[in-house]
Amino acid sequence: MSELLRLEKMRKTFPGVLANDDIDLSIEQGEIHALLGENGAGKTTLMNCVYGVYRPDRGRIFWKGKEVTIHQARDAIALGIGMVHQHFMLVPPLTVAENVILGLPSPREPLLDIKAVEKEVEELSQRYGLAVNPSAQIWQLPVGVQQRVEILKALYRKAELLILDEPTAVLTPIEVDELFAVLKSLKEKGISVIFISHKLEEVMKICDRITVLRDGRKIATLKTTETTPRELAKMMVGREVFLKIDKPPLKPGEIVLKVEALSAKDNRGLPAVRNVSFEVRRYEILGIAGVDGNGQAELADVLSGMRRASSGRVEILGKDVTDCTPLEIINHGVAYIPPDRQHTGLILDFTVAENLVGKSFFKSPLSKWGILRRESIEEFAQQAIQEYGIRTPGAQVKAKLLSGGNQQKVVLARELSGNPDLIIASQPTRGLDVGATEYVRTKMVEARNRGAAILLISTELEEVLTLSDRIAVMYGGEIVGIVPADQADIHEIGEMMAGTKRLVDGTLTLKIQETEKAYESSD
Repeated sequence: MSELLRLEKMRKTFPGVLANDDIDLSIEQGEIHALLGENGAGKTTLMNCVYGVYRPDRGRIFWKGKEVTIHQARDAIALGIGMVHQHFMLVPPLTVAENVILGLPSPREPLLDIKAVEKEVEELSQRYGLAVNPSAQIWQLPVGVQQRVEILKALYRKAELLILDEPTAVLTPIEVDELFAVLKSLKEKGISVIFISHKLEEVMKICDRITVLRDGRKIATLKTTETTPRELAKMMVGREVFLKIDKPPLKPGEIVLKVEALSAKDNRGLPAVRNVSFEVRRYEILGIAGVDGNGQAELADVLSGMRRASSGRVEILGKDVTDCTPLEIINHGVAYIPPDRQHTGLILDFTVAENLVGKSFFKSPLSKWGILRRESIEEFAQQAIQEYGIRTPGAQVKAKLLSGGNQQKVVLARELSGNPDLIIASQPTRGLDVGATEYVRTKMVEARNRGAAILLISTELEEVLTLSDRIAVMYGGEIVGIVPADQADIHEIGEMMAGTKRLVDGTLTLKIQETEKAYESSD
């Protein structure tokens, strides 16, 4: 294979941060090349330099053997480089064809022949196995199909190199398989792919070669056939990482959380949680799997007191706590790890110490007669920093200056201190690298082993399968099935996550017609 892209001594700095430190990289034509590394390792920054989003401080870019200068994304596109960002750049009210041609001159300026564009998009989608309706509006499409539209946008612009930034982060297992089939089709037609991901199993499955970055530096480039997930994880983190968490079998105890026929609305006033019922016991992790936007966030908000229920009942240790305030929920022994550590988990302009005592500053010994005791707060913070391995210059450093993984450790330290009876963990490892993920999962299992009941809400199916004792699947605001984790079939769970099937009395059945009826009755 011939070399398509070569980077030499690429360097990029931001104020106080060396993001890329003299990185060399070579991409061959017709290969799928993984870019691995922890959060802040410099993966996306490097690719943004290639795509023209950033200008490197120094370094050389060679395209098909010739040195090129990329000032902006338009220059990269003109060369044949396309990039699909983690957060899609689509206009929801426009159709697929309109999004594909957006920003390009029309062959019939000033007129736009949208029918001709739709025909071109249809032919392109068939050629590369990207089944999509060119006349459908973006907002009508599932996330997996929206991703196909992003890929079509790049291919329509004659991309020979496709950069995918965390492409499977919001996909179901079925959609991941479909994406991999598309990538193999692109590879067969000579198109190269740079695959940015933290999911080692996926990288091993789809990529030909892997480049590992750590602290802005290139550690190694290896053939996939010549390495293992364990070796890759060690190179990423710089130490041995345990990808599987030791979770001893325990007998579930008393019911801690009981949810009966719970329903709730989203911020637009539309039904989001629909007649949900389940129980969580001591010494048990109940994992809730599902694609983002199927009611998980609203369910967590109701259980933590941040959203009112439309109907139904919530009990904690036998006491009715339906529509209690967040403080009342906390006083019932509940810890809540929210899905967005920066917006709802922390006050970024507060110090680490202030964030650590955010739930308990009014209690002794942290305060007395309504007056904060600074020495006690500092002592508490230092103990938490040490116990949870929070990497910070000190307890008085502002939370916004910490890395994502250390911000999450602050949330964990605050929520798990005091040994809560119930832990509601919503996306606890979202956006974390393999090292931080290992730490968070270990703490969750430790809490479960000491007798806490844990409700784990995660879009990472691998995480749900690894940590859970039982798995519930949410789709369209409903629980469509609950199965013991040791009996879970990943393909069946994927079908339930996609909404095509549901579990009734232990048997999978088609769900499409029932879902349509449920939506009609709620309108």
